[in-house]
Amino acid sequence: MSTTAVSSGPLDALVTGYLQMLTGERGASAHTLRAYERELRNFAAWAAERDSSMGVDRIEHTHIRAYLGALYERGLSRASAARALAAIRSWFKWLARTGYIEQNAAALVSTPRLPKHLPRVPSIEQMNRVVDSVDEDAASWPARDRAILEMLYGCGIRNAELTSLNLDDIHWANEAVLVRGKGQKQRYVPLGDAAAEALRAYMAERTARLAAANGATPALFLNLQLRGLNKASSRARLTTRSVGRIVKRIAILRGLSADVHPHTLRHAFGTHLLEEGADLRAIQELLGHERLSTTQRYTQLTTAQLTAVYDKTHPRAR
Repeated sequence: MSTTAVSSGPLDALVTGYLQMLTGERGASAHTLRAYERELRNFAAWAAERDSSMGVDRIEHTHIRAYLGALYERGLSRASAARALAAIRSWFKWLARTGYIEQNAAALVSTPRLPKHLPRVPSIEQMNRVVDSVDEDAASWPARDRAILEMLYGCGIRNAELTSLNLDDIHWANEAVLVRGKGQKQRYVPLGDAAAEALRAYMAERTARLAAANGATPALFLNLQLRGLNKASSRARLTTRSVGRIVKRIAILRGLSADVHPHTLRHAFGTHLLEEGADLRAIQELLGHERLSTTQRYTQLTTAQLTAVYDKTHPRAR
């Protein structure tokens, strides 16, 4: 039996116990915790409405399928239902492992079939044009925003990984960046010359702004007004939402699609490495993917791009 402090009573108590485990043992991000809590609380409330005395050991796969059906009736997409099922499956896996249930009913429920959407990735030329043209007309703090784009595209890191970077995570001597990924896993990624140059230019301005504000913070990327500089919970750290707005504004002004977001640059990083001949396992390490199958999506992506070129150019394709 797990040592996690939970009750064997109401479903909500078991949800709380699972969330505590995610926080303490797995170091789940705040975003993951919010998503899992939302999905599991909704499922627990639905089960309680059907039978207020229902214990977790009485939940069968038919109940879970019925819940997914209820989500569809409410107008939710298959992707939303799949996210809900993923949370329920993970919870039931923990419940089985800790002895609260003998059989994992969620394992018998199939994932809703989802359409395969490959993200649109800008070309190498488009990315170079965007990153090289960050100036006052597209950015509120050009040196910072140029460094942000260089890190997202040049290092392939996630938005949350970028905003969590501290000054001492930049290892100048080794030309590397210490990145804290999902589940508190750490990895080093190379710091290329272009990214290093952009970082140095930004950090000179960062130092000047902090000196003028008579403040200090370990956070690498700061918000424009240095809001929260004296608050331990913020210390003027740039948020992921702000990074999303910065990337989208610059991308649109430079002629890219309106659906560009920080993760698009990460996709571009992996896709362009593959196009230029990088080994798939090396890309897996650089991106911090736990499974090679996740990285193999980039193979599908480049195949789709090659097919598009073939269809447009080969005389026998028309």
